Order: sequence, then structure tokens, then C-alpha cells
Amino acid sequence: MALKGMAQEATATVIAYPSPATVQVTFELKKDAPKNCTILISNFAGKRMSEIKNVSGKSTLNLAQYSRGVYIYTVLDNSNGKQVATGKFAVSK
Repeated sequence: MALKGMAQEATATVIAYPSPATVQVTFELKKDAPKNCTILISNFAGKRMSEIKNVSGKSTLNLAQYSRGVYIYTVLDNSNGKQVATGKFAVSK
């Protein structure tokens, strides 16, 4: 499976690691990110899985309720509601 190439999905604003993940995934907002963000996580079918509010710096997501697969994250700027980044990470259990 080609998921190993997704080791660190990055945009100018955020990185998610490790990928593939088994226990947890860490989202790290970079210096160019807004100071207060929300991270939305959805499965590939579009179902919302999690919402992490008021993120600045790093945030960790526990994957206990997640099945094996690829998930999409969207980072929103809380000050204006605009999308500032998107990416994906893989869960392998």
C-alpha cells in the first residue's frame, strides 16, 4: 500500500504526524498559522469524525475510535471562519 509516502502531510500552515498513525496523531500549527484555529476531521465519505477547537501550537487526537483508513483534516481560522489548510493522514491498526 502506498500510504508510507504520506509520512508528514504538510501545508504552509499545519503538519499532521505520524502518518500512518496507530494510537494518536499530532497536529502542529506553524508560525504562519492564525493564533486560534479549529481542526475538523472527516472520513473519506465526508462524515465528521472529530472537531478540535481553540488550537494554537500543537494538539493531539486520540485514535481509539478510528478505524483503519485515510482521513481528511480542515483547519479553520476562528477569527473569520475561513479555511486556511487541508490535508490527510492515515490510520493503520
